[in-house]
Amino acid sequence: MVVFQLIATFAPQFRIWNKEKNMSRVCQLTGKSVMVGNNVSHSNRKTKRTFKPNLVVKKFYVPEEDTTITLKISASALRTVNKKGISACLKEARAKGFLK
Repeated sequence: MVVFQLIATFAPQFRIWNKEKNMSRVCQLTGKSVMVGNNVSHSNRKTKRTFKPNLVVKKFYVPEEDTTITLKISASALRTVNKKGISACLKEARAKGFLK
């Protein structure tokens, strides 16, 4: 009985800690996602591995909508936002279907 009470007490905290693990690893502006490839050893043995995108959770202020938007974007998309502006990037992402 005590064990179930302990699990119930720590269960919400565990879900919050485990949240990042369960979220998809996809950039919301460019659509970059996890790729699959091989680790190749010196003896040319191949084992499967994943290439994960460099994702960052970032808040942006959109002056046209007068709101703040939180996006999970790749580092390369962040450079694109710095170059083109957030409004142009959001427009392109919505046209391509990466963002609703």
